[in-house]
Amino acid sequence: MSDGGLIRRLPPVRGRLAANAPIGPLTWFHVGGPAEVLFRPADRDDLGGFLVALPEDVPVTVIGVASNLLVRDGGIPGVTIRLGRGFVDIRPAKDTVEAGAGALDLNVALTAAEAGIGGLEFLSGIPGTVGGGFRTNAGAYGREFKDALISAEALDRRGGLHTLAVGDIGLSYRHCDIDPAWIFVAARFQGVAGDPGEIGRRMTEIKAAREASQPIRSRTGGSTFANPPGHQAWRLIDEAGCRGLTRGGAMVSEKHTNFLINTGNATAADIEGLGEEVRRRVRDRFGILLEWEIRRIGRPADGGVPVEVRTPAVAASTG
Repeated sequence: MSDGGLIRRLPPVRGRLAANAPIGPLTWFHVGGPAEVLFRPADRDDLGGFLVALPEDVPVTVIGVASNLLVRDGGIPGVTIRLGRGFVDIRPAKDTVEAGAGALDLNVALTAAEAGIGGLEFLSGIPGTVGGGFRTNAGAYGREFKDALISAEALDRRGGLHTLAVGDIGLSYRHCDIDPAWIFVAARFQGVAGDPGEIGRRMTEIKAAREASQPIRSRTGGSTFANPPGHQAWRLIDEAGCRGLTRGGAMVSEKHTNFLINTGNATAADIEGLGEEVRRRVRDRFGILLEWEIRRIGRPADGGVPVEVRTPAVAASTG
């Protein structure tokens, strides 16, 4: 994908830079090509300094634990930034919790529960990081980020730090208004004082519900399509006859039809192609074009630039 020339143009860092770094194995789908350069910043200052000195023509992609991500087989051009150990601190205080963008949503919920802070149990049902949750206003079991968020901090493309109140972020169903080039680095959540035992029981219920209804032990990217207004995506997919549908090594889950699965030897093209076939069948049957919830990044294996079909912007209900 690269001869390593890009890495020589990048500023010095305290974290780690790697050329042609495998990314597919980091994703929950376990597919996809390499990052031209992968940067793991040591901390916020390291990331900010890197962005200040980064040449403007270099594209930047940010990933977390890649739970809701499909990396195409041709890999990711430019610099891919993965927030790691320097961004995972979680600090409870009274009825609030501060967390770095690299912290797992589950760990935020667990830390809150141990501190007797309720209202954040829903985070235990979201398989991702705090930073990733901003971009889709991630939600589960009746609550979304916007319902619990107080404020956030983000770095712009030139390394400038911004503190944003929840109202500044423009969160709505699977949407965020903030410039896609900005990188969220921290968040502050509002909870309520509660009994740790009762909070723990609610989290146990969420875990049981997930295990009963979702193929969480499969190689999957989570919920594939957003719910159209007034509809449930899984039901539309099921009624369009897509349950168990396959393409190469990719399959529509038999357990939950809004999940795509890598059965073992799928390529990213298999998974994306299967998703587009599902969209076509639902559109032909119901006149509804499903919108991808999974984030798809990078180039196809042939090096081309894919044309992404977008659902017309509509007001969407929470679901």
